[in-house]
Amino acid sequence: MSHLLTILTALPALGAAIALMTGNRARIVALLSGVASLVLAVWIWHGIGSDGAMHFVESSAWVPALRIEYHLGVDGLGALMLLLSSIVSLMAIAASKKTMAQPGLYFALVLLLESGLFGTFTALNFFHWFLFWELSLIPAFFLIKLWGGKGRGPAATQFFVYTMVGSVALLLAFVALFNATGSMDFEVLTRMAASGELATAIQLHLGPVALWMALGVLLGFAVKVPLMPFHTWLPATYSEAPTPVTMLLTGAMSKMGVYGLLRLALPIFGTQLARMRTELLVLAVLTVVAGAWAAAAQRDLKRIFAYSSINHLGYCLLAVFAVALPGSGSQLSQTAALDGAVLQMFNHGLTAAAIFWFLSLIEERSGGLLGIDDFGGLRKPAPVFCGLMGVALFSSLGLPGLNGFVSEFLIFRGVFPLSWLSATISVLGLLITAAVILTVIQRVFTGPLPARWVAFPDMTTNERLALAPALVLMLVLGLAPQLVAGTVNATVVHLLAGWRF
Repeated sequence: MSHLLTILTALPALGAAIALMTGNRARIVALLSGVASLVLAVWIWHGIGSDGAMHFVESSAWVPALRIEYHLGVDGLGALMLLLSSIVSLMAIAASKKTMAQPGLYFALVLLLESGLFGTFTALNFFHWFLFWELSLIPAFFLIKLWGGKGRGPAATQFFVYTMVGSVALLLAFVALFNATGSMDFEVLTRMAASGELATAIQLHLGPVALWMALGVLLGFAVKVPLMPFHTWLPATYSEAPTPVTMLLTGAMSKMGVYGLLRLALPIFGTQLARMRTELLVLAVLTVVAGAWAAAAQRDLKRIFAYSSINHLGYCLLAVFAVALPGSGSQLSQTAALDGAVLQMFNHGLTAAAIFWFLSLIEERSGGLLGIDDFGGLRKPAPVFCGLMGVALFSSLGLPGLNGFVSEFLIFRGVFPLSWLSATISVLGLLITAAVILTVIQRVFTGPLPARWVAFPDMTTNERLALAPALVLMLVLGLAPQLVAGTVNATVVHLLAGWRF
């Protein structure tokens, strides 16, 4: 039995323990741990076959009296999320300042958060999975609370309360599920749902509560993504958190919600979610369009891209909920929609993390200013900076040739035959996003150069080298998406074959 997934999950936790004791050298420890995790995640990705099944499976009795197993495994979806988490975590560590208060504690919390992400994307038993789901919440709270901006206290509290409410709803639903079935294993529950045995067991032991259980699971993931109207914690949290922490929140943690929908909600409660298909599609369209519209109304760059993140993840929700339409379209359309959703999770995580890294550099150079009207003409003193940030911005816009275009194209290709009205209205999100990104470029990079920014520093060699891999990856995945799409497609086909709506 391979233990690669256990090693990967434990590696950042071990790095956190060492970082906590090394003080000012904690950043070096964190970088080394991040690089090692990335190498192992790449190894796991290359070890995933093209059959869409689980690989690197680990299974052993943990608490036999409660039928709890230590059960790990990854398919193309899980392996891609491991790769994304390791990339974004390393970017966040590299973007963190070398000098800060309590560096040992800061980098230990970042690494502990990375370990929580790895555990969430590999666990196949709810008990084990929920531990890591909550583990990621705790370090994120303290990172915001201790190193955030002036409003960090209320922002951290709001983030914690919203996420905890969702977690409680998840826990209650799965405790009820365990009482009805005697199992917490995702694969067992998925097979029971596909055969109809799950619905029978719930009705027999608990009564007509399956829909309420599905709503509890949905709430837990809706808060995490977030799905409107459960999004109000996000703008303040992203704005007040240290920018490297915001990179982790938007680049990796928000994907936990979409992952949960694909790994738990649809496979286990697909029949119940299909009964709410119209309402869910309305909320997904609202998330896409209103998220983009709210971004257009902001004057702070971090809040602009906070709302833009809601908009981009709304496309994932649109695809997921469209697929939950029973008998609504061909398998080809369902596959294309979910291929796009999975790729969008990776592409948005990479692009959003890079954009917030650029915002961190602007913040450092400007003494903390991030208003869209505070700048102008920066391409003159900092042409390399503006050019490289422009690549990330155009990727977020969905420019053909960059990674963002591929995933959004697949989502609309799949959703339109399944729900043409939802897809048509959601196109407004693309148009508004384009206007928002172009406005940022116009206001920040072009126009008259204020006198105080004449000496605005361009990117250093180290900064260029640090950001280059992410930008190159955006271009490579835009021109050769098949490097990832093949494995993703095999996983999606395998997932759809086991779902019942």
